[in-house]
Amino acid sequence: MTGIEKLSTVRGFLLDMDGTFYLGDRLLEGALRFIGLLREQKKGFLFLTNNSSKHRRQYAEKISRLGLPLTEELVLTSGEATALYLREQHPGANVFLVGTPSLEDEFRQHGFRLVEQEPQFLVLGFDTTLTYKKLWALCDFVRAGVPYIATHPDFNCPTEKGFMPDVGAMIAFVKAATDREPDLVVGKPNRLIVDAAAVKMNLEVNQLAMIGDRLYTDIALGQSSGIATVLVLSGETKIEDLKDSPFRPDYTFQNLASVADWLESNC
Repeated sequence: MTGIEKLSTVRGFLLDMDGTFYLGDRLLEGALRFIGLLREQKKGFLFLTNNSSKHRRQYAEKISRLGLPLTEELVLTSGEATALYLREQHPGANVFLVGTPSLEDEFRQHGFRLVEQEPQFLVLGFDTTLTYKKLWALCDFVRAGVPYIATHPDFNCPTEKGFMPDVGAMIAFVKAATDREPDLVVGKPNRLIVDAAAVKMNLEVNQLAMIGDRLYTDIALGQSSGIATVLVLSGETKIEDLKDSPFRPDYTFQNLASVADWLESNC
């Protein structure tokens, strides 16, 4: 099936946010029109982010402020996807969580008990409240062989002033200290976050498409999950970056306005 054929059969779109739907504190061209068209065509959508430092409610509030009223159920973070996966496998487990208060709230909402001793599972999130004490305790548990999950693999998180170290850098710290990688990484470009999105949207995985501006997370998701991928050039990736990338989108558009044009003409 070609990229165009894939796109025409999609029933639900997974949408990256920064660089795709908005940039900083402004909506990108065509963002609202694209959502309006999906609703007209009775297609689903879900905003998807690897950032596990914030609760999905915070993203919904930001998008609502920017002009699209949104409930938190239309946002999926790698933190929530991790909680959903763990709840399905081990409901109510005792978890040692390295994460922000927002991620702690997410896990408590899903029925987990957060503990500092004798955990059944370790979860490493994007912790902007990270302390040396937390890292030391995490390393001790990792060495002891406790099952170890990371919410996502990103080494850096982009900000308006540059980059800040993300979970991937914390994974590297733990690996250097313990010689152990996580047993499982949930977020993009890994399949588990797509499975969680499909359940949340009540669709099959092959009915989904990912729209984003990053080749190594958004577009790489197509290789791990088999879903259609759409690259928009409104954020990080430039057209010349495609030449040497191992990650090839099924389709490339300038922005969401161009995707909306295509859907109007072909669906």
